[in-house]
Amino acid sequence: MNEVIIKTEKLTKIYKLPAEEIHAVRDIDLEIRSGDFIAIMGPSGSGKTTLLDSLGCLGKISAGRLNVLGRDVSQAGEKTLVSLRRKFISFIFQDFLLIPSLTALENVELPLFFSRNKKNKGRAAGLLEKVGLSGRINHLPKELSGGEKQRVAIARALAISPKILFADEPTGNLDTKSSQGIFDLFKQLNIEDGLTLVVTTHNPQLGTLADRIYYLKDGRLVPREESGLCLSS
Repeated sequence: MNEVIIKTEKLTKIYKLPAEEIHAVRDIDLEIRSGDFIAIMGPSGSGKTTLLDSLGCLGKISAGRLNVLGRDVSQAGEKTLVSLRRKFISFIFQDFLLIPSLTALENVELPLFFSRNKKNKGRAAGLLEKVGLSGRINHLPKELSGGEKQRVAIARALAISPKILFADEPTGNLDTKSSQGIFDLFKQLNIEDGLTLVVTTHNPQLGTLADRIYYLKDGRLVPREESGLCLSS
């Protein structure tokens, strides 16, 4: 059986504002194993992004325990979290976050530069070919469709050979056909490369492509029928 690479116990994240405290996620218990394809689903405001950020070490949790890749990071400082992210974790976001002035190839090369990785352009070009963009490597983002931009973002995320890939509503800005293509690509990376994926989505049809789904409502894990999502189709 594949090893557990993320484990939480009563994970809670609270945002403290001048007038109130917002319990974005609370008392989350879950396990993610190497090679899993996990979907986190729930209505807007349910805490999906906050949970994803917490699991991906984008910020300190408020309470509970969080173990990532064999390390207890429940109270870890920013330096430790940055080191984990830089070496083992990649992210994809709804808004692509490509550098407008750089070509697809140059965007994919960026993580290799910042990590002082000596791998050459052949790796970046190979990753663009892997995501189906071998003919678009010299195009600027403005010359690409939304689906193509997200594929560039995926290739960029793969550049450091991450242990875990997190994707926050990666199809939120895409049409139905492009969305299906992105999730098909995720499934391919999961099956062929054994990549561990954790993806948030509000789309039930896409969520069913994952191996396992966690449902969130008001910051808590709930049974599917209590999630508030339309799951009949």
